[in-house]
Amino acid sequence: MLIGFIIWSGVAILFVLLGISAWNQKEAVGFWTGVKPPKVKDVKAYNHAVAKLWFGFAAGMELLGFPFLIAEQNSPLFLLSAVGMLLLAIIAMVIYECVIIPDFKD
Repeated sequence: MLIGFIIWSGVAILFVLLGISAWNQKEAVGFWTGVKPPKVKDVKAYNHAVAKLWFGFAAGMELLGFPFLIAEQNSPLFLLSAVGMLLLAIIAMVIYECVIIPDFKD
């Protein structure tokens, strides 16, 4: 299951790279695919907040990947990873909509 964990970690690294990209942008970055970013008061602080959200998402994803290291194939522990990713995505959306947007929106 080491290969599964390596692939899982590779996807988490992609989210870290997304966060680094957001951190370094000069214009406001979008969170939703295909949606223009909101008008914000402080672009740099907004981008840093979005980047921190992506970093936290990547860290949570990496933690949820540990069953790949300790469980055998077809273990019920993989349900923890699947349900955990669902909850992690919902939490990220709620943080963006309820915390980041109200703090920075014009």
